Amino acid sequence: IGVGLVGFGLFFILFGMLLYFDSVLLAFGNILFLSGLVFIIGFRRTFTFFFQRPKMKATSFFLGGVLTVLMRWPLLGMLLEAYGFILLFR
Repeated sequence: IGVGLVGFGLFFILFGMLLYFDSVLLAFGNILFLSGLVFIIGFRRTFTFFFQRPKMKATSFFLGGVLTVLMRWPLLGMLLEAYGFILLFR
């Protein structure tokens, strides 16, 4: 279930970017991606991954980008998410 949710999340994010940053598709993709991550590795491990002290800056950029997309600022939100994603997974 988790891999499917992550796959659909990435599909909706890509599709939202192809449709000139459609905020509804991007928000739906973000929600699916994060819920799929929780299904794959579990809630506790996801929480500890995102909220480690050295990764707090990256987490704040990533989750701030998700919130910015949810508030209908898709271009700025995706830039914040991309920067946070790069910092989190390097």
